[in-house]
Amino acid sequence: AFASHFAPAMLLQAIEVYRAHFKPSAECPRPYVTIGVPLVAAPTDEEAQLLASSVFQRVLGILRGQRGKLAAPVEGFAASLQPQERAALQDFLACAVIGSPDAVRDGLNKLAELTECDEMMFTCDIFDPALRLRSLDIAAAVRSGLPVPASA
Repeated sequence: AFASHFAPAMLLQAIEVYRAHFKPSAECPRPYVTIGVPLVAAPTDEEAQLLASSVFQRVLGILRGQRGKLAAPVEGFAASLQPQERAALQDFLACAVIGSPDAVRDGLNKLAELTECDEMMFTCDIFDPALRLRSLDIAAAVRSGLPVPASA
């Protein structure tokens, strides 16, 4: 497993090194790659961006050395960011998948193709626990090819 949810710049290099130096065993005969993926899925891209503002606030807090509880989403948060904050978020969340079911499907497929991973482990920093579960349900549905749940 690689912590691409907070160190995305090193993801491909880490996978390459792992596969190159892998030593098979009875328990694990071949390399098995799990990647951490920050996920915010919602019925619309607009709602996903609103929910992701909690993630953005958390990441900026980490970068500033001001860790705290997950904050509620803030309408228009992304529009209030300075260019350097946007760049920092983009770097930190380079592996993040944020959006509607179609955007999530595309993003997860792209990551799967890029990394040839065996498994994805989601981090889902959504303030409302019910919406966090909905986000995971959307991801599960799009990855398995099932219809997106009606509650989404």
